[in-house]
Amino acid sequence: MPFDMKPLSIDGVVLVKPKVFADERGFFMELSKNTDLQRFGIDTNFVQDNLSYSHRGVVRGLHYQKRPKTQGKLVTCMVGSIFDVAVDIRVDSPTFGKWVSVELNSDNHHMLWIPEGFAHGFLVLSNEALVMYKVSGSEYAPECDAGIRWNDPTINIYWPVKNEDMVIMSDKDRKLPTLLERKEMGELL
Repeated sequence: MPFDMKPLSIDGVVLVKPKVFADERGFFMELSKNTDLQRFGIDTNFVQDNLSYSHRGVVRGLHYQKRPKTQGKLVTCMVGSIFDVAVDIRVDSPTFGKWVSVELNSDNHHMLWIPEGFAHGFLVLSNEALVMYKVSGSEYAPECDAGIRWNDPTINIYWPVKNEDMVIMSDKDRKLPTLLERKEMGELL
């Protein structure tokens, strides 16, 4: 089996550790394999692959897609290192508003499975990062694009930043509403 998988503290979120075959030439690893992923309840059809390049201090997220075009994501960091976060936005979940995080980097080759019902974001820890994620459920749909403020005090994510003013992010992400504002709008899952 090329993957070792560890369910995290919020139901559905899984840390995926691929088997890496390394030698003097470099390394080889499988990024996904349906039969192995299905053993851990990741029974999905990937519909889109996304790639982002960012510099140190960039925060992307917390993003998700609203119904009816929800998405799951299998995230890996191909170059560099990121602090990757998943927030439970399933209003009927016992872990609603809770978050989990892992460091994904080009040394550990780990991946994080974030199922539908979660917002996702990351902070770049290295000088640069190349992040790839496979998307399940629905392809990108601008009319369903949504997000939650990265530093929402209700969620209280411990981002490893010394000064929030040094964080680099898009104006769109900086202006995102809080979790409770999204809940009042009826735009959570």
